[in-house]
Amino acid sequence: MDTITIYCVNDGKEYSLPEGSRLSSIAPKTIMGKDGKEYPVLAALADHELKDLNFPLFYPHRVEFIGYCHPEGRRCYLRSLSFLLQRAVRKLFPEKTLKINHSLPSGYYCKFRGEHVADEDIMRLREEMRRLVALDLPFTREKMRSEEATAIFRAQGQPLKAALQESLGSYFCSVYYLDGVADDFYGPLVPSTGYLKVFDLMPFHHGFCLQYPSDDDISRTIPRQKQKKLTVTLKEYGYWCKATGVVSVGALNKLLLSGGAVQLINLCEARQERFYAELANKVAAVKDHVKIVFLAGPSSSGKTSSSLRVAQQLKVLEMNPKVIELDNYFVSRERTPKDANGNYDFEALEAMDLELLGNHLNTLLAGGEVELPRYDFKQGKPFFEGKMMRLEENDILVMEGIHALDPAMVPSVDQSRIYRIYASALTSLKLDENCCISTTDNRLLRRMVRDNRVRGITPEETLQRWPSVRRGENHYIFPFQENADSQFNTALLYELPMLRYYAEPLLRRIQPSSPAYAEAVRLLKFLSYIVPLQPEEIAAIPPTSILREFIGGQTL
Repeated sequence: MDTITIYCVNDGKEYSLPEGSRLSSIAPKTIMGKDGKEYPVLAALADHELKDLNFPLFYPHRVEFIGYCHPEGRRCYLRSLSFLLQRAVRKLFPEKTLKINHSLPSGYYCKFRGEHVADEDIMRLREEMRRLVALDLPFTREKMRSEEATAIFRAQGQPLKAALQESLGSYFCSVYYLDGVADDFYGPLVPSTGYLKVFDLMPFHHGFCLQYPSDDDISRTIPRQKQKKLTVTLKEYGYWCKATGVVSVGALNKLLLSGGAVQLINLCEARQERFYAELANKVAAVKDHVKIVFLAGPSSSGKTSSSLRVAQQLKVLEMNPKVIELDNYFVSRERTPKDANGNYDFEALEAMDLELLGNHLNTLLAGGEVELPRYDFKQGKPFFEGKMMRLEENDILVMEGIHALDPAMVPSVDQSRIYRIYASALTSLKLDENCCISTTDNRLLRRMVRDNRVRGITPEETLQRWPSVRRGENHYIFPFQENADSQFNTALLYELPMLRYYAEPLLRRIQPSSPAYAEAVRLLKFLSYIVPLQPEEIAAIPPTSILREFIGGQTL
């Protein structure tokens, strides 16, 4: 039998193996994370492509084994944990259908189709999952004809999963098995259930929250957080999906293939315009004492467009919005704090001149006049050029920025004079019954398309910067979501088909030797499940659409 050479990044060694050997044959039990902690090996990157540990080796590869400390390792764990839950449901409640609806701050929101989940049922599921973990059952993968997989999913009461397979038009697909039950979570899994020791089920709303390990401490689940306003926003979007009949990617693909793209675009845009008008109505209802609107949201949530659209609707109500750009209130470069790596941390609250901002807002609220700064990012310092501002009777300030929901930004200002809005792209669209679409991926694709078009940033650079962006969001934005007076969902049902048209060519430029290649492959695979919009359909997106902020052609 011929042998092949495998280079292992983790130990810097080369291994000579018989053709057909599995990755598991040279996998270490644990790896060292950047935090200095030991993590169990869950999967591997073979030439930067994610593979499970049962992947057979027939050619030379550069292999890096990964654990929960790696984003792809976490995704493997979460997919496998979802399958573990699915198997427990089928064992205890074969007549019920599990739905994993969307992400929560504490995990995944799950429920049974059409009914509440009792607390005693949650306890039984938790114990059954623990029993399956103790048995250390293997996850196995089988390639089969798509028609066969579709029939299996339909027989298991998973019509959305079956519809997705049908809409793809492929001849073959891969299906994973656990304890004799087939399913597909659209990516590699961990080797066996014994790897899934850390999880919990927490009663939540009509169902429960599937909790997984914390990023900081994999021996414990992520801390429980109750975010009622965010949940209400996601529920509302879920109702909208049901009303349009587009509850899954399979249904969306079917609609697009039947020529319904333009009608869907018009419907989504009309709905979003209605919400902007409602936001303006809420602000107008408190205009007797509110003179400032703060709008916050994570990266690529559409904050800029949303603030302009809200301002436009306020004008309709005979109010006069004035804009102060918070980016002009950065401190001088020498006063800018630095992160743990010694780089300037422009996302830290201390990077802003909070004293000057607070003084200006208090002066404006008192009827006084202020001279607004302009920040020169090249020189790293603010300038004053005689631009004055005063608030008249019908004037209202509109300001957007990542810290706008943090009370510590302007503690000296009367908080009752401020109306706070949180905007994010919170899609409730799902691949199927058990696989929700990451709102983070949605925003990442938006950012990649926009940054390449407007700022000349390569797709590779965007992907490599994204973990740092996410850390900033987790620290400076998400903890304050519930401080908002109103939450607004900027996601649109047609945007992923639109983003595929723009993002797919960009992702294909990333070379296999790039550290960003694994993420590019993952996103390309995700987009491959979605039918793209065509240029003539994209032309129907109105120039005031929030999505024009990312693809161009906006007239706001």
